[in-house]
Amino acid sequence: MHDGLHEQTIARLNNQKALTEAGFEAFPYAYPQTHHTSDVLTSHPGGEPGTAWEGETYALAGRLMRMRIQGGAAFMDLQDETGTLQLFFRKNDLENFALLKHLDLGDIIGVKGFPFVTKTGQVTLHVREWTPLVKALHPLPDKFHGLADPELRSRRRYLDLMTNLESRAVFKTRARILSFIRRFLEDRGFLEVEGPTLQSIPGGTEAKPFKTFHNALSHEFSLRISLELYLKRLLVGGFEKVFEIGRNYRNEGIDATHNPEFTMLEFYWAYADYNDMMALVEELLHGLVTTIHGRETITFGGREVNFARPFARLDFAAAVREAAKLGFDPMDAEALRTWANERHPEWRKVPDYKLLEKVSGEYLEPNLVNPTFLVDMPLAISPLVKKHRTRDALTERTDLFVAGFELAPIYSELNDALDQRARFEAQTARREAGDDEAHQQDEDFLLALEYGMPPAAGMGMGIDRLTMLLTDKASIRDVLLFPLLRPEKSDEAVPPEPTDE
Repeated sequence: MHDGLHEQTIARLNNQKALTEAGFEAFPYAYPQTHHTSDVLTSHPGGEPGTAWEGETYALAGRLMRMRIQGGAAFMDLQDETGTLQLFFRKNDLENFALLKHLDLGDIIGVKGFPFVTKTGQVTLHVREWTPLVKALHPLPDKFHGLADPELRSRRRYLDLMTNLESRAVFKTRARILSFIRRFLEDRGFLEVEGPTLQSIPGGTEAKPFKTFHNALSHEFSLRISLELYLKRLLVGGFEKVFEIGRNYRNEGIDATHNPEFTMLEFYWAYADYNDMMALVEELLHGLVTTIHGRETITFGGREVNFARPFARLDFAAAVREAAKLGFDPMDAEALRTWANERHPEWRKVPDYKLLEKVSGEYLEPNLVNPTFLVDMPLAISPLVKKHRTRDALTERTDLFVAGFELAPIYSELNDALDQRARFEAQTARREAGDDEAHQQDEDFLLALEYGMPPAAGMGMGIDRLTMLLTDKASIRDVLLFPLLRPEKSDEAVPPEPTDE
């Protein structure tokens, strides 16, 4: 029956059989949990050794993380979602005390008892009743070091969360970030909406999409690469403030800040411009940081980041010129190409219209630690943005940088349908020339603009990067519960069994 199973799994199955034969149900359907471990510790933060609250009963459920059985007493650590609490079992109180030897580390059990303070001053639950709920068929990772391999932590996230309370805290913080953002926007009249994930023409940014075929419609669709164009359709329809927190998919490389599947926040505000949006984003982030951390400063990668208002504002072209020590206007494409060919021959294949961004990424952006708005970006790299009202060849686009990476582009949105069509046609020419990340021409979106979209401001922010920032994590894998990984071979899917628990 147990052919091919690891010897420790067989031993655990035998323990389960012993418990079942003793009268315990193998897989109970529920357990009457009344409290969590944190409730016990909060209600009884301490006391004199020997203090007991026998009149109080707590029913807890969780996973066994430590076990020590000696003679007529046993101590175990029970871990639930809120934390860990020590359990005490005494032979004189329990008819089934001898069956404790059939429990294993990692088992999920239910206990009922009262709190008391041990001789060493530790608040502990004196167990009067216990029942096994689920038998763990594999040993836990090393109790001192947990899962040391970063890829294994991502691949076996359930084990990471089980043994690494810091990892749990990261994902709880992520949930708090999303909750704060929703409340902040809803309190200011924004409506949460959902756009389609499958799209005939993916648009809103420059990226390579994933493609799939829908059999019933006999048509190829793409997974969306941006939330933007469908949210703008809603402005045309009459909604004035909309936002979406949703998944995007881009068929691109994977590195410390990129995962092909990621979460974006985008919101659009009719009758506002990029100045209004900068002020709103500044208010949002300042409020978020002070709510999560209780102060205006955080630490990321060993550097202090100060979210005190107002955030810095730098003219993009002037800041690039100063950072790269250029002796000419960086908007002069010919001069910039000559300079780049001399200083960075590895950039020869970078298109002229992307060259200024490349210079910025090399010389300017890594040094922007505190929140900084780079304002008035070039028209060539901003196909969905309004031209600047007073500056030729520029747009009313701002990119917010924090801790050296881009966190949020902010636009005065383009709502001139004819201008938008001309820019899409320029993008189409780039696609035909081999740039598979250039925008595709979306005729339905252009038709929507022809009905009239009000002047508006828009913003996009990566939730994953924001979470990295607020939890001081250097890799996007550490803030995604289940990042995309290369599939395992079938013979690699069985977890390695430690030789000693």
